Amino acid sequence: MTKRWMMGAAAAALTIATAVAAQAADLPTRKAPPAPVYVPPPFSWTGFYVGVNAGGIWGTGNTTTTFYNAGFPVLSNVNYGALGTGASGFIGGGQAGYNFQSGAAVFGLETDFDGTSMSKSKSRIGNTFAYNSANDYFTTNASTRLNWLGTTRARVGFVATPDNRLMLYGTGGLAYGGGNGNASVYDAGNGWGWAGSKSNTRIGWTIGAGAEYAITNNVTVKGEYLYYNLGTTNQVGVATGAALAAFPTSYLASKVTYEGSIFRAGLNYKF
Repeated sequence: MTKRWMMGAAAAALTIATAVAAQAADLPTRKAPPAPVYVPPPFSWTGFYVGVNAGGIWGTGNTTTTFYNAGFPVLSNVNYGALGTGASGFIGGGQAGYNFQSGAAVFGLETDFDGTSMSKSKSRIGNTFAYNSANDYFTTNASTRLNWLGTTRARVGFVATPDNRLMLYGTGGLAYGGGNGNASVYDAGNGWGWAGSKSNTRIGWTIGAGAEYAITNNVTVKGEYLYYNLGTTNQVGVATGAALAAFPTSYLASKVTYEGSIFRAGLNYKF
């Protein structure tokens, strides 16, 4: 009887174990959590940068030349007018600056220094001067050149894409440049001449706008437009040779206006 009891207990235990195992098989398995996916932080414009730029520059200023002579008013009646606009050339150099980004807004300060090849020369035949001959003409020659241009500007912009990599901005501030001008008037019939030149550094202002895109976290490219205005400079041309003897109090005054537009592209490295 004891043997029969033990066999019954073993059978019951086997039945219970089988049922527990079946229930355990139905329970969800415990798996390891998936590896976290790395999401890089959004690009930020905050930081220092240096770079290079190149483009074109177009002058919209002009040069005018006027005669002054107290003793011989006939010279003052000869009109030479504006000697034209349309100066253009290449501009290129480098820049450095710092940006600070707060939300979608970007605030910065940039300074640049460029050399330019912008120049303009003009010749004009003036009115007939019937002092000795009805066929006697004055010839006026003038030239202007902007040798270098620098700016120090504030930049205020905003990011235009969800990844922060495209920035649109407005900019404005101080402009300064160095140039030179030459003017001369010559009367071949009488051998008279007046000539003058001036080189100086001008200070003015600039304003513009642009767009900049971050190719990588360290390299950005930009395109921008700037209008600059360096004001007006005056130069005096004095009588030379026979003109000095014939008209000792005569002189010519030339007024040169330095202003224009810049379109350029730039490449920056952000630290």
